[in-house]
Amino acid sequence: MTPSTAPDTKSDGIGRRQRTLVFTICCVAVMVAMMDISIVNIALPSIRRDLNTTISGLQWTVDAYTLVLASFVVLAGSIADRVGRRRIFMVGLSLFGIGSVLCGLAPTIEGLVAARALQAVGATMLTPVALAIITTTYPDPGERAKAIGTFGSITGLALAAGPIVGGVLVDSLSWRAIFWINVPILAIAILGTVIYVPESRATRTRRFDPVGQVLSIALLGSLVYAIIESRWLGWTSPVILVLLAVAVLSLLGILLYEPRRTDPLFELRLFRSAPFSGALLMALLALCGFQGFLFVTTQYLQDVRGLAALAAGLCLLPVGGLIAVFSPVAGKLVASRGPRLPLVIAGAALVLGGAASLWLEPDTPLVAVLATYLLFGAFLGLVNPPITNTAVAGMPRSMAGVAASLISTGRQTGTTLGVAIAGTIVGSSLADGKRAYTVAEHGVWWLVLALGIGIVVLGLVSTGRWAKGTAERAVELFEEVDRGAEVRPAAARR
Repeated sequence: MTPSTAPDTKSDGIGRRQRTLVFTICCVAVMVAMMDISIVNIALPSIRRDLNTTISGLQWTVDAYTLVLASFVVLAGSIADRVGRRRIFMVGLSLFGIGSVLCGLAPTIEGLVAARALQAVGATMLTPVALAIITTTYPDPGERAKAIGTFGSITGLALAAGPIVGGVLVDSLSWRAIFWINVPILAIAILGTVIYVPESRATRTRRFDPVGQVLSIALLGSLVYAIIESRWLGWTSPVILVLLAVAVLSLLGILLYEPRRTDPLFELRLFRSAPFSGALLMALLALCGFQGFLFVTTQYLQDVRGLAALAAGLCLLPVGGLIAVFSPVAGKLVASRGPRLPLVIAGAALVLGGAASLWLEPDTPLVAVLATYLLFGAFLGLVNPPITNTAVAGMPRSMAGVAASLISTGRQTGTTLGVAIAGTIVGSSLADGKRAYTVAEHGVWWLVLALGIGIVVLGLVSTGRWAKGTAERAVELFEEVDRGAEVRPAAARR
């Protein structure tokens, strides 16, 4: 068996240099995929003017990407575990590149939204698969924890760096350049994957779950559509009520159907681990809060304060700077003292950030605005490493792809809901004047404050002795299932 077709255990034999290269390739690919969630925010005012679209069109420009990510990322992770992670990773890189080209050429908002969805199909094959590749590349638990922590911090840094990079590209070239820049980077990543990344698969493959996939799309799609369009149709509209009913029925279908399957799309048994459940919920709350902040802030800086795209991006530099500073600190804290401290501090920073933002006006001194943004940078820098490490580090290697995919689903669902809710709250308030927009923003900041409180509570509950016991029992359960799956084929052969 060659290294390119080896199962998980063969990745243990690669050298340190190759591991570093594999890690770098995975991080570069995921940085591009994650940056495209936030980089488009800085270009929204330019897109609105160039394509003559509404706030709803802007919401779908962001959410078409994150909605597809949230809907298909679990499927991509499980397929990669079955057919080969490197193979799916390369397909994802290729589709993401094609989607980026089409985004840069889009003549209408509808064309841009469709191209963003294609981009996202490729992105579903990058984030969870990259994390699974990293998990199997580092067999030593200590090295694996450091690699996962760094990977988580890079994910957060990419989200914060997006507006800065986007501001440079929008001002110097055009909003279309934020998509074209992906192409040469992805080409290099594809070449590096071919040369350096070994193939790996899960020791026990999972079967496709079409019912679970349809239910997940129905749940997320109907919920997000209802939130975005409720501004124009009203919550009592028959269309919105039907969409909400579809969302509720889809959720019930998942809860009733998935436990009956041997290999469900949503491995609900993972939720018997309180740390995993807490990590998933915190990922959802964290990205909902951060993306809500980013969606309204980029428009506040450009449309309310009148800054150019580059200047607005530079105003978000403190966010990226603090993420770069605090992410390694959070990783060290997780390694030395566990995830509780960074999670609680991160939640408190989000609470303070939401509270401080309530005081922002069109003429608030820029120094005060930037000081407020520091809180959001500290929050995202501290929250990502403990979430990622908590979710994956204690899981059996056969579940790495599924666990990573579910956490990615939580993040993308949070991102999607953050944009949908924030856009619905501020609506078309800009048409009523700058001060009307800042007043409408208060609803977003109260939401952010509440999300921060939720992270503090979950951080405390999911890191105690009781929570650790539930994680140990969940791992034992999966190990028993894996042993049973290995015994049955052996018995059949005899």
